[in-house]
Amino acid sequence: MVLLDGRPERLLIVRPGDPAVQQPGASAVARVRRVDRGLAMAFLDLGEGPDAVLPLTGGASRISEGQPIAVGITGPARANKGPTARMTGLETGPPRLLTPGPDLAARLRAFAPEVAIEAGEDARDAADEAEAQALAVEHPLGGGASLAIEPTRALVAIDVDVGGAGGGDARRGAGKVNRMALDAGARLLRLKGLGGLVVFDLAGGGQDGPALLEAAKAAFAPEAPGVAFGPVTRFGTLQLSLPWRSRPLSEVLNDADGRPSPLTVALRLARAVEREARSCTRVRGACAPEVAEAFKGIEAALVARLGPRFDIQGDPARARDAFETKPL
Repeated sequence: MVLLDGRPERLLIVRPGDPAVQQPGASAVARVRRVDRGLAMAFLDLGEGPDAVLPLTGGASRISEGQPIAVGITGPARANKGPTARMTGLETGPPRLLTPGPDLAARLRAFAPEVAIEAGEDARDAADEAEAQALAVEHPLGGGASLAIEPTRALVAIDVDVGGAGGGDARRGAGKVNRMALDAGARLLRLKGLGGLVVFDLAGGGQDGPALLEAAKAAFAPEAPGVAFGPVTRFGTLQLSLPWRSRPLSEVLNDADGRPSPLTVALRLARAVEREARSCTRVRGACAPEVAEAFKGIEAALVARLGPRFDIQGDPARARDAFETKPL
């Protein structure tokens, strides 16, 4: 996790079983599964996970189906889309990983090269708070104002609500809230791992469009290059396009139905066990059966940190995200 001025900016999550060959920065041998000249792209078998997408530019325009090629992974897999790749040369043999992408520590250092990486209880607690922000829809801005961030299949919609923050001068109050929303929205999109087309539904009418556009450019400067802006429209909307830098955290943490995955809840339970174990000798946890099953995959790592000081029981009466811990 990366904090800026005490607020979470980035939350990087690596899960057991994530295919290394699918991660941005990895290099691999891929087999060309299909070439679509009409779409100007090819689909590549990496040996694990969904097919990668390769734009047919440069030397890639001459590849043929079944051919092995060397590629670098440039963008993350998300939803039903595989990672993006670029061709780096010709190869032989089956699909396979050549070199993995940067590890978690290297990725963190890329965002804050001069800052020491901290670990431990405080870091885990802060990461839990960042995770909650990443999954939330509504975000307060102060004074009753708020913004709501809702991804759809086509775009990310951000609604700005003045609430009671307008004060006596509605136009000036709306302008202030809009600038706050642009700053907060840029940070939260980075935290949530969202990209693509983004539409801000700004508050109030008769706003200074050029000034708000400049405020947006300043707010999204950390994402440059690759950000494209449209003007503020007469309908009070501002559109921009963001490159996809990472997989959306909602996809990492949740199942397709929007519920936290069993592994996500099992990891939350593990952190709750650790917190409880700070003040007692043994802990018991209760959770849904599918969470208890997922917990088995991380139990050894928790035993290595705490010792065998806990037991977890599956309870069919519990909802997936309902668990509890208690001292024994």
